[in-house]
Amino acid sequence: MISPTSLLNPDAFLSPLAIDEAVHRALDEDLGRAGDITSLATIPEVTTAQAILVARQSGVIAGLPLALATLQKLSPDVEVRAHVRDAARVARGQHVLTITGPARAILTAERTALNFVGRLSGIATLTADYVRRTEGTKMRICCTRKTTPGLRALEKYAVRCGGGFNHRFGLDDAILIKDNHIAVAGGIRPVLERARAHAGHLVKIEIEVDTLAQLREVLDTSLADAVLLDNMDLATLREAVKLAAGRVALEASGGVTQESIAAIAATGVDYVSSGALTHSAPNFDCALDIEA
Repeated sequence: MISPTSLLNPDAFLSPLAIDEAVHRALDEDLGRAGDITSLATIPEVTTAQAILVARQSGVIAGLPLALATLQKLSPDVEVRAHVRDAARVARGQHVLTITGPARAILTAERTALNFVGRLSGIATLTADYVRRTEGTKMRICCTRKTTPGLRALEKYAVRCGGGFNHRFGLDDAILIKDNHIAVAGGIRPVLERARAHAGHLVKIEIEVDTLAQLREVLDTSLADAVLLDNMDLATLREAVKLAAGRVALEASGGVTQESIAAIAATGVDYVSSGALTHSAPNFDCALDIEA
């Protein structure tokens, strides 16, 4: 029997604990107190079935480990044959999984499994399009913390399946000083001095700026590892790259779209972060078809 981890993107980590927790939470939400009363009422217990999880559009697949874990949680007798694994590109109509086993378990798992695959494949497919538009540049496309509450680890994993990179996972793994931190702390130098005094030697410090004047002030302190260039136009981004001259990593953010990403990458910035990768990705169209 294959395991959920065997279907993971080999170049991206997703904790088995995160998979189990997400599946448990989703099934608990769907099964409620009485279970799938439709399948219980209409399908005899001994009935078996074979189903195909099929892609109804082209794109990048993600979420198969969660679909498999959903099926296995409902019945240990479900057998799954995977035709691809996460991060694979698929064509419209391509078979992704072949599922055989107790019909009740398959039917009960259907919507939860498809929700996982549809949501995560949508993120992976959108990310892959952003990445494709920046080919030939050094820039990396990154996600943000604008994720579905409770699903951040899954959605950031899907970004990696699409060829993107992850920004910080939470408030605890990097220092990112925003405009409100600067305002409360009393300015750029004071906030950076406090951050540097507090940070451990492995903790990076990034600070957000809105103008080239603020960028010059940051550079004069030599206290930041990276600078987030917030909502700057293309001409200003190019000037920021010249001004920084490689002294800090530069990240462009704000208003990033599929139409603008190529031009932003051409300015020479090191990173672009886009909340749209996770908060605005359309659902990937897939289905579970019972074979007669």
